[in-house]
Amino acid sequence: MSQTLYSSLAWLPRPPADFAAKCRALPSSGADLGRGLQALAGYALDENQLIRLSRCMNQLQQQGSSLKPLLPFRLGIVSNATSHFLLSALVATAARHGVALECLEADFDQAMQEALRPDSIINSARPDAVLLAIDYHGLPLRLTPGNAEAAQQTVAEVLEHVDRIRAGFHANSKTVCILQTLARPVETHFGSLDLVLPGTLRSLIDAVNRGLAERVAQSNDLLFDVAGLAETVGLADWHSPTLWNLAKLPFSNTFLPLYADHACRLIAAMRGKSRRCLILDLDNTVWGGVIGDDGLEGIVIGSGDSTGEAHLAVQQTALQLRERGVVLAVSSKNHDETARLPFIRHPEMLLREDHIAIFQANWNDKASNIQAIAEALSLGLDAMTFLDDNPAERGLVRELLPQVAVPELPDDPALYARTLLAGGYFEAVTFSAEDRQRADFYQDNARRIALQQGLGDVHAYLDSLAMVLSIQPFDAIGRSRITQLINKSNQFNLTTRRYSEAEVADLESDPNILAWQMRLADTFGDNGMISVVICRRLRAEWHIDTWLMSCRVLGRGVEEAVLAELVIAALQQGVSRLIGIYLPSGRNQLVEKHYPKLGFKPLDRHPDGSSTWALDIDDAASGGQLLMRVHHVALV
Repeated sequence: MSQTLYSSLAWLPRPPADFAAKCRALPSSGADLGRGLQALAGYALDENQLIRLSRCMNQLQQQGSSLKPLLPFRLGIVSNATSHFLLSALVATAARHGVALECLEADFDQAMQEALRPDSIINSARPDAVLLAIDYHGLPLRLTPGNAEAAQQTVAEVLEHVDRIRAGFHANSKTVCILQTLARPVETHFGSLDLVLPGTLRSLIDAVNRGLAERVAQSNDLLFDVAGLAETVGLADWHSPTLWNLAKLPFSNTFLPLYADHACRLIAAMRGKSRRCLILDLDNTVWGGVIGDDGLEGIVIGSGDSTGEAHLAVQQTALQLRERGVVLAVSSKNHDETARLPFIRHPEMLLREDHIAIFQANWNDKASNIQAIAEALSLGLDAMTFLDDNPAERGLVRELLPQVAVPELPDDPALYARTLLAGGYFEAVTFSAEDRQRADFYQDNARRIALQQGLGDVHAYLDSLAMVLSIQPFDAIGRSRITQLINKSNQFNLTTRRYSEAEVADLESDPNILAWQMRLADTFGDNGMISVVICRRLRAEWHIDTWLMSCRVLGRGVEEAVLAELVIAALQQGVSRLIGIYLPSGRNQLVEKHYPKLGFKPLDRHPDGSSTWALDIDDAASGGQLLMRVHHVALV
């Protein structure tokens, strides 16, 4: 059952019968090609369908077609095994996750040479990341059963070998490495004792995997847990001795779509495209039964009943996701007071009202409710995941809101939680204290919106928030969160330029760079880090390379407060002009008028929609106009 769930990507809808025809028609459709590709990639595609879609993408790119809003990403691949069969699957699968992927493949079993040569194929291309797709066959694992000292030496040598590869790519292409854990083989020589004895292949691989995880925890590199993936579907099925002997394929091609999906989740997460909100249906999803018909006593939740425990697992999963920062919302066709009753009074309910940021219970269609939830949270639709047992509701949301992730659910509710997590919608590449608090941030913001609606007068509302903005230079403490914001922020982001954590660290010490991180607190609590500004000095001008802000603090005067501080800093450092650039990305139309609203004057406008703006520092500082516009925000 589980292997079928994973190998068939059962959380995705089945492809239509005319999938091949849809692929052929796309290049001549004249439609939004990027979204069309993403829609076709959104099905549970097999190996042949992935190849077909990849060829379609290549054709479009050769024609010079834009694939926006897919985000470009260049991936290098080095392997001790045959890796060419991965390329089409990765390219097509990446479109599912909103990425236009370009793959650069090193020669067979040339990882070390590729890393150490500055002019190698991959180093010359300066990729965004390099996937070290190396399995246990490609590492110097010497078996010394029972010899703990020799085993320790072997593990050290293997990790040193990997470190040399990493260091080569870090030095020569300034890129991030994605390290694969090793899927151990099925065969044992001592049976269960293999796990106990040092120096067996089992114990060596376990030690190497722990070492890889430790290296990732202490660096900017990422971990791709192939070992965990192989164990999930079954090691005996993952490894195919026949395919390895014939073609040096590192795993059974049955799992190619699954491997590609997991790899592309990581890539998408690097570009900030993980989902951030889980929207829950209620009847027969969060509990068994229909609250409006069955009443509080008739719905099924809790231990002692198989159906009740299945729905309880959904609630447990939702709470665990909330603990790591995923925002929870409800969309239910029901009377509001009826839908809330179990959250308030049912003793077996784990979810309570204060866990839910937005509670939508009405008779509107689910698509309209989801759109309202996204707007209330100031999140894009592509940050939403919708869990509903009803296939008709799932189909409607997919049709009307294709950006929303809608996992297919099986008939058995016992598999709801597993299917949701199998979809990998909330993939993480970092985890910080602010991530843990994110759900509270958004929940507090919903309360702010309610307060604004109650007060009516926007000025009274802003005054009531008692906002305090703190501005600091980039530093090591904030570096991880700064990098996360740079790579996740899409809507309020003037240029959508992306930087790795290593590149952010370089900015901290560059004397020609102004790099600020900003936090905002108010009467509802700490909003955390909400904005990043990077300016590059060119003679007497500051060119604004990056200006981004969390959408949850829009409309509160923060932009004006930041600009006022930029003007003050520019006066102190002898800067005469600020130059701002707007680069349209397909997702940042929100800030198209950002610079003119702040008083910048146009310098250039281009056919692609980009524009350049200038602000004279002396003019901006005269008359105190900027300070008058930011009286709602105190600065520290």
